[in-house]
Amino acid sequence: MYQEINPRPSGRIEVVCGSMFSGKTEELIRRLKRAKFARQRVEIYKPAIDTRYSSEEVVSHDSNSISSTPVDSARSILLLASEAQVVGIDEAQFFDDSLVEVCNELARMGKRVIVAGLDMDFKGEPFGPMPALMAVAEEVTKVHAICVRCGNLAYVSHRKVANEHRVMLGEKEEYEPLCRECYKDSQQQA
Repeated sequence: MYQEINPRPSGRIEVVCGSMFSGKTEELIRRLKRAKFARQRVEIYKPAIDTRYSSEEVVSHDSNSISSTPVDSARSILLLASEAQVVGIDEAQFFDDSLVEVCNELARMGKRVIVAGLDMDFKGEPFGPMPALMAVAEEVTKVHAICVRCGNLAYVSHRKVANEHRVMLGEKEEYEPLCRECYKDSQQQA
């Protein structure tokens, strides 16, 4: 009566998201290094505009790193990742919405796709393709920084400098993780 089920190998999308200084890139690197240790073919990509620590590596705020390929567009990843079993993508919020279809296509090809990025911009609004990626992912991991003002879990990457451009690369001099209440207080003081 029972039919035997034989699961087919299938790809998947995993998203690691959160504010700045929450450990997103650290978690991406950890998962990719584990896949390499398991002798899987791993390829890592990041937006070419992100040259903060290195143009050829994905580097966490704690200075852990892994070799990567900078790309100008999400579509380039499809062309470059044909041999990979595991595809890592860092700073996904800087890509356009085509990243969602690229990740879906890679998963349909049987690849494990691990994407890390900011889920919200400095105004607390959903950022780039991240909301759609979280919707189509099999797994979403939200990591949290600690609010530098009160010690609660951070909610947003607060921009400390006057600049209204949505994309502004920066570090601790330009951004700080804040909880919802401290962020609200900072907006009322501005």
